[in-house]
Amino acid sequence: MTSVPAEPPRPLRRPQRPRRTDPQRKERILDAAIAVLAQHGVAGATHRLIAAAADVPLGSLTYHFDGLEDLRAQAFLRLSERVAVSYEAHFAGVATVDDLVEAVTELIHGAVGADATEWSVTYELDLAALRDPALREITEVWMRASRAVLERFVDPDTARSLDALIEGLVMHRMLSTAPATRDQTRAAVRRAVTSS
Repeated sequence: MTSVPAEPPRPLRRPQRPRRTDPQRKERILDAAIAVLAQHGVAGATHRLIAAAADVPLGSLTYHFDGLEDLRAQAFLRLSERVAVSYEAHFAGVATVDDLVEAVTELIHGAVGADATEWSVTYELDLAALRDPALREITEVWMRASRAVLERFVDPDTARSLDALIEGLVMHRMLSTAPATRDQTRAAVRRAVTSS
């Protein structure tokens, strides 16, 4: 009697897991990078910290970005675009010099616009741009955008001075143990706006 050869065992098939879709992953990583830059600064921001803050695998960062410098630059760009939109919206109702003075005063005192985290990252960008000329393109576009908003109400030279005054007064408010009062800020802004 002839024996029939046994069939070779079939390989076990692993059940296919559904692919995890995460269409907002890149944006989440950029937002996490902004938060990490605010907390740890440019020098302390690492791939691991950003991946942990975004709750993504470390490999996601290298998939979406060409290294830490690229990730940092895109995070700075994302923040600048976001702040520019809120900055422009803040001045939408300005019709008079008094409106402008009040809007700028409110901006400096943090009632609208960027919060402390965003301002921290802004200053991190400024410092990083001193050493990395590629980042100066981002700072230049950002400054042009804010000046363009101010130029709706004042001449270009005054807009440039007012833009610098805003940044300087915000920095003083963040760093000073005795920051200027709202009335002092309002008076400084009025001088800058009406001196021309």
